[in-house]
Amino acid sequence: MNPRRLVTIAAVLMGLTVAACGNGETAPEVSDQALAPSTLAPVVETSTIPAETTTVVPAPVTMSLAFAGDILIHSQVWKAATVNAGGSGYDFTPMFARVKPLIEGVDLAICHLEVPLVALGEKPTTNPLYSAPTEIAWAIKEMGFDRCSNASNHSFDKGVKGIEATLNEFDALGLGHAGMARTPEEIEPKVFDVKGIKVTHLSYTFGFNDISAPNGETWRSALIDPARIIADAQKARDMGANVVIVSMHWGRETQTDLSDFQLTNSDAITKSGLIDLVVGHHAHVVQKIEQVNGVWTVFGLSNLISYLPTTDAFPNKTQDGMIVTTNITLNPDGSVQVEQPVVYPTWVDKKNGVVVRPVLTDLLDPAVPDDIKAELNISLERSRAVVGEFFAAAS
Repeated sequence: MNPRRLVTIAAVLMGLTVAACGNGETAPEVSDQALAPSTLAPVVETSTIPAETTTVVPAPVTMSLAFAGDILIHSQVWKAATVNAGGSGYDFTPMFARVKPLIEGVDLAICHLEVPLVALGEKPTTNPLYSAPTEIAWAIKEMGFDRCSNASNHSFDKGVKGIEATLNEFDALGLGHAGMARTPEEIEPKVFDVKGIKVTHLSYTFGFNDISAPNGETWRSALIDPARIIADAQKARDMGANVVIVSMHWGRETQTDLSDFQLTNSDAITKSGLIDLVVGHHAHVVQKIEQVNGVWTVFGLSNLISYLPTTDAFPNKTQDGMIVTTNITLNPDGSVQVEQPVVYPTWVDKKNGVVVRPVLTDLLDPAVPDDIKAELNISLERSRAVVGEFFAAAS
């Protein structure tokens, strides 16, 4: 037994004995419980050490994007689609098969449908008032596009019927859209999710070929107006958008040089700090890419598909186009980075049933005929003169 414990017990017994002697009574018996170690153990102070905490910093999130030029369906294009379908109906999918790999692999692919779709029970029409077979929407979906901009100078070509036919078909296929509306609410900014990034896509046009809004309903499509675009972008931000992309139908047809309208409006909207990327259509030729107020601006993608030149007014360069890709990263602090765009030049082959050809890929394909390669080389040099510094590496 511990000597210190013995001394303590002895002292207790002695005290009891003395007390008994002092009052003449017998000293009470000391129980085992009174001597139990638990009652005699010294008090030990303890302290609690807080567990270490770990702060998890979210990783940046990156999404890949692709954009293509005007889908402009002339009668020659839909007639070729009828041939593809065996003489009845329309099959546009073979026309895009060669560029499909550039579209289907990205997280967000946006096309530009320049014309409305044909209303139920009506036949497609061509210039000057367009309406395309609804089967083109299926081809757009099958190619891998997620949505399209729809505001163009042809938005009102078929009035309310054309707008409703277009958007009803898009909804049925699960394709997103911006720039046309069935209700006043539909023209307002919307926010959608891509890999956890909140995105808004807006679409505007310079005009409607002097066609008045159906029934005076000016909300049916959206005109280019910097004040409105900035206000819409702010609405989108207020709704939680991390990224705002703006499609602009602008520029002078067949002119590679930028117009004052393009320069003025691109400056006005990008210096707001609310827009992350601007993508342009309408000129039907490739136009330059540059940063405006730090915002990448693709001024003119030209055409993805059309049958231009349909007259002498449209030169061969209207067969040139480009699919542009980029990556957008959302950082944990909420800031956004847009990578330098990458250009994949395209060319519309009207000699083989109307086919959109990826120029760089087909130039390396031994199965492509030499006469087509000669055309591709000419197209390549035209596009290189405008956006060559952005070309993807040939593979």
